[in-house]
Formats: sequence, structure tokens, C-alpha cells
Amino acid sequence: MSRLLPLLKPYLAASILAPLLMLLEVCMDLLLPQLMASIVDEGIMKNDLAHIRDTGLLMIGVTLIGLIGGVGCSIFSSIASQSFGKDLRIKLFERIQSFSFLNLDVLKTGSLITRLTNDVVQLQTFVQMILRTFVRTPLLLIGSLVMAIVISPKLTTILFVSVPVLFLILYFLIKRSFPLFTKMQSKLDSVNTVLQENLSGIRVIKAFVRKDHEQQRFGTANDEYTESAIKANRLMALNLPLMTLILNVSIVAVLWFGGLQHWGGGLEIGKLIAFINYVTQLLMSMLMLSNMLAFVSRAKVSADRVNEVLDTKSEIVNPVSPAAPDPALQGSVEFKNVSFAYNSDSSDLVLKDLSFKVAPGQTFAILGATGSGKSSLVSLIPRLYEAHSGEVLVNGIRVQDFDLHQLRTEVAMVMQQAVLFSGTIKDNIRYGHPDASDEEIIRAAAAAEAHPFIEKLEHGYDTLLGQKGVNLSGGQKQRISIARALITKPKILILDDSTSAVDLKTEARIQQALENEMKDTTRLIIAQRISSVIRADQIIVLEQGRIAAKGTHEELIRTSKVYQDIYRSQRKEESSYV
Repeated sequence: MSRLLPLLKPYLAASILAPLLMLLEVCMDLLLPQLMASIVDEGIMKNDLAHIRDTGLLMIGVTLIGLIGGVGCSIFSSIASQSFGKDLRIKLFERIQSFSFLNLDVLKTGSLITRLTNDVVQLQTFVQMILRTFVRTPLLLIGSLVMAIVISPKLTTILFVSVPVLFLILYFLIKRSFPLFTKMQSKLDSVNTVLQENLSGIRVIKAFVRKDHEQQRFGTANDEYTESAIKANRLMALNLPLMTLILNVSIVAVLWFGGLQHWGGGLEIGKLIAFINYVTQLLMSMLMLSNMLAFVSRAKVSADRVNEVLDTKSEIVNPVSPAAPDPALQGSVEFKNVSFAYNSDSSDLVLKDLSFKVAPGQTFAILGATGSGKSSLVSLIPRLYEAHSGEVLVNGIRVQDFDLHQLRTEVAMVMQQAVLFSGTIKDNIRYGHPDASDEEIIRAAAAAEAHPFIEKLEHGYDTLLGQKGVNLSGGQKQRISIARALITKPKILILDDSTSAVDLKTEARIQQALENEMKDTTRLIIAQRISSVIRADQIIVLEQGRIAAKGTHEELIRTSKVYQDIYRSQRKEESSYV
């Protein structure tokens, strides 16, 4: 937790004022029992109404000052803690944005959502407690003990028995609760993961009538979380009854021995009442301390989880001195003996010893069965993943030596799954080029064959899209995704099976538009249909992560059995629909 506290530095004034105001409130709270003792001993016992009146008014004034201190502390501690939480969320979000795909695969979306929300709230509350309760409790505890000793050293010996017992109980509860709260947060991760998968895949669930299965899956995760939460809270539930028991026993002991002292003439009744108040304040402080330490267990778990995200280093880092690309090779791509695995420690390679060259302005096609490594291959070009071995070169230099921002500016990628954001169609198209003019937007949409259907919408380019573009068809979303890539005018364009949801005629028009509008752009196209890549300058066929065949369509038809099999099967499939 101490590693996160520097985030409070910008709010140092509020972080200092809150404890100071709390100190003021505690001082007033410690003064009140003495004033009350004075009213009893000097006013009531001596029938001095003037003393009762004056001291009573003084008590009201002290209470108001304490109120100002308490309210002020709450205000400033809230400012500091809420600002801390805001900055921590931003810091976490920025760190997540820097992650490679491998980091995201390891930490998982559901867990990251929990850490960015639930764990940050726990830490935010913890900071507020540090500035408020963590200040009040020790001060009140120490102050009450000192005042109790001043009134009656003999009676204070009762506290030297009860307080150590309270500390032993606290130590036991904290030690046992920490692993339980760790497990509880882990189970909450599972609940959020299932929920996130369910909400994002709700259409698939309904289409396959898997509502009961998903309810059972969520129910299992929810039951496991509930069970772990009950175990943790059941242990902490012992806290209040045990503390209350010791508090009440201590007060009874004070009343018993204090009464004996009063009858013996050694202690005035007002001071006995004040002593009981101080004992109550002291033991209530211990009770608050126990509740705080229980919360510390949760905050410690949350801090560890947040620090895990902040400590996660992406294996993809920007070079200190980026190399200058070769102007003569603008748009070139080369793979030299490249192998890749999703787990860097794994020997289960997805891509195995791939070598090929793509010249500037060429159209390079990649075919292969599902799982052959096509998407993994193109993800290495903009460094979304890091190659396990070998070298990937763009514009004549290794991608590791490229400035990341420049590399990803020069490489535009249309993902296999079209991802759109809430907002207008216009906003989605100019996502990678925020300053694009309306003319550029329309031109990119026209090249992607999106302009005709956008014009027919009631609000055209200003049509608001729902979450993930829910109010568009799959083919329409793909075409807007292509337009979004085209508007950036990249040197290298990667189309990862991005026309799978459009018909053959529309796909042919898109390909023709790409040839006309982006003839100087290198195009890497992943496709399932040979008809999509038949005019490519070079085609490779991937099989189990290796290049099974390489050449033009005419060359492969003559020389590659794998390509011939794919071609015949697709021709047969197409003829069956005629």
C-alpha cells in the first residue's frame, strides 16, 4: 500500500488538513468528560448553579468546535481519497493501454475490470480511513489512557489487563482473515469474467438456447464467491461480540472498584463518571481499531492486486533510440525464420520458422485452415505480439527497433472481428485520424463500399451507433472498419478476413477500390475464399504454422496439391449453389 501513497502528493494540503482537523475534534472529545466531572463535583454536589451554567455553555462551545473539526476532516479526507482513487484508476487504465496482447491474455478482462473498479474503491476507502479513522483512533486511545491515569492510576490497572487481551484477539483475526479475503477477491474475478463473457456473447447464448447452461455457470461462480465471502466475514463477525464483551466486563470492573474507592473517600463521583467515559472511549477506540485492521486485510489484498497490474511490464517496449526506416523500402515486410508461441515459456509454437518477403505496393495473400496461424502472423507486424524467435522487418528495419507510434501509424489493421465504438458513424470512421475532413471520411467510406448504405440511413454519417455497433449488420460493420483503416492512409494495410460478411460482388468492388485508391499501399490479406485473393501478387498457404505453399495463383494451381484441394473444394461448393 505504501507504494501507492505517493499518489496523494498532489493533494498534500487536504491530506494534512484532514488529520489536523481530526486532532482538533479528538482534543474536544477528551475535554468533555473533564468538564462533565466539574459540573458534577463542583456544580451539582455543591449546588452551584452558576458553575453548572458556565461549564454547560463551555461544553456546548467545545462540542461545536469538535463538530467543525469532524466535518472539516470528513470534507478534506473525501477530497484527498476521491482524488487518489481517480488518479489511481487513470494510472491503471494507462498501464493497461500499454499492455501487449500477451499481457491481456494472462491477466484476463474480468480480473482487470475488478481491479479497476472494486479494488480501487477498497483502496479509496482505505485512504479516507487513514486520514480520518486511523488518526482519530490512536489519538483517542492514547489520550483516553493518559486522562484515565491522571484521574486514577489504581483503576487504570484494569486497562492493563483488558487492552492486551484485545490486541491478541486482533492479531488472531487479522492473521486468519488475510488469506480468506485474498481468495474472496479471486472468486469475485471469476464472477466478473463469467458476467463479461455472458454479456458480450448474449446473442450466441440466445441463438443456441444456452440460457440454462449460462445461469448454471454464473450460479456456480456466484456461489463460490458467496461461500468465500461468508467464510471471511464469519471470522470477522467474531470481532464485535468479543470486543463488546471485554468492553462491558471492563466497565463493570471499573464501576465495582471505582465505587469502592468512592465509598472510601478516595475518588469523587464526578471523576468516577469521567473515568468511565475515558475507559469507554478507549475501549471503543480499540473496537474501531479492530474494524479498521479487518479492513486493512481487504485493502492489502486489493493493493497487491493493483500493484500486480502496475508491476506488469509489457515485453513490447519502445526502443530508446529508434532506427530510421529505409525510404526505398517504404511498405516492405519481411519475415526471417520467425517462430511464435502465445506463451513465451511454451514449446507449443503457433508459427514455425516462417520466411518470406513482401515488396512495397504488393498484394500479399495468406490462406489456411482455421488455427493455422494466419491472424497470429499479421499480429507480429505492428508488434501486437512479440516473435518468439527470428526477425520481423518493416521498411527494412526490425520492428523492435521501430518507434511504436510510428510503426502502428504506418500499419493499419482491420481485425477479424469488427469492433465499433459508441458514437456516430463519422466518429468511428475517423477514429484513427481525428482531424479528417468530411470529404476524406466520405472518400474512405466509398472505397470501403460503406457510403451507399450510410446515405440511406436517416441521419447519414451522424447516425448514432449502439454498443459495438449493434444497430448495423455484420457486413456493414466490416465495411466501416475498413473505411476506418483506409482514412489513415497507411503504408501497409492488413485485412484479417475482413470481408467475410459481405457478398462476392461487394467484396470485388472493395478490392477494385483498394487497387485504385491505394495502389502504392502494401496490402496483406487474410481470406478464406480463393476468389478473394486470386489477383494477389503473392500467396502463401499456411498449414499447422508452416508455409505449405508459396507463389501466385497460377503457380500454385500448377504446383501445390494443398492449394489445388482448397480450390477444387471451393469451386465444388460454389457450383452447388448454382
